[in-house]
Amino acid sequence: MIKMTRIDKSEFTANADMIEFVEATPDTIVTLVSGKKIVVSEPVEIIVHRIVEYKKACNMPLVTGDQ
Repeated sequence: MIKMTRIDKSEFTANADMIEFVEATPDTIVTLVSGKKIVVSEPVEIIVHRIVEYKKACNMPLVTGDQ
């Protein structure tokens, strides 16, 4: 899940796996696989960075206190 900010400054969290693409028109528009479009205040580069970091975190081994 990644955090984003709508144009009205309200924050929300979206499942990064459900993002189909992100475009700048000049506003940043996030399109979900459902077809829903969300205008956000972050630039495309920040959204892409958050998605990459999310994917990296998903692929890291879990660390438990038993080790």
